[in-house]
Amino acid sequence: MEGHKTSLPLIGITAFSTTAPSTKTTPWDMQRSAVNQQYVAAIAGAGAAPVVIPIGLTKHALRSIYEELDGLLLPGGDDVSPTRYGHQPHPNLGTVDDARDELEITLAGWALRDNLPVLGICRGIQVLAVAAGGTLYQDLPDQLPHSSSHDVRAHGRDHLAHGIRIEPGSHLSNALGVEHVRVNTFHHQAVLDVPEGFSVTARADDGIVEGIEAHSLDFAVGIQCHPEGIWQTTAPEFARLFQSFVQAAARRSRVAA
Repeated sequence: MEGHKTSLPLIGITAFSTTAPSTKTTPWDMQRSAVNQQYVAAIAGAGAAPVVIPIGLTKHALRSIYEELDGLLLPGGDDVSPTRYGHQPHPNLGTVDDARDELEITLAGWALRDNLPVLGICRGIQVLAVAAGGTLYQDLPDQLPHSSSHDVRAHGRDHLAHGIRIEPGSHLSNALGVEHVRVNTFHHQAVLDVPEGFSVTARADDGIVEGIEAHSLDFAVGIQCHPEGIWQTTAPEFARLFQSFVQAAARRSRVAA
């Protein structure tokens, strides 16, 4: 991409709002756009330059940032609104943020259309699925009561709670170099209907979708666990997932230069 002043690929990381949307009691000047530093460390550690994409931009401003990116990371966070995939809200639906949904689904749609490398993590796999036309389970304990517990955050971000089986030959398998790995888990939603053009590349031992990727794109991968919390500690093989993503972004940067 012409105009870059650095040889490092530029990876956009979408922000979350630290407060609820603006109301009479929560004015705009009380809101903050933020990211978990672990995502920044993972992208920087893999050899890229991370840039935070804030909430509340005009479409023109958002597009201006997007045009400079070599890759997009969709991080974890609150629930995706079921209105985005045509379902009625479940009683156990958690917090949703329409502004963040709009930001991320817009960016994910652009990335999928333009073959921009994209990595979706936890909420990010769900955003990726919804942006491509898929749907979600809104609450696993209620909708799939025989599934394992997938929200065990009380044990810490690097606790390996369960195993996942990975499809051989997938981006995920090629990056990690394994077909079975144990992961951390902090979610109560998950991919239900896999969108057209995507395949399931990883499942938990109870069958829950843990990984998806697009068939025909260079790198469009979603993973349900939180590799940013384990690549430096309990599961160092996940460093290779971030490296694989950054390498795809670097190839994109060289082609566009």
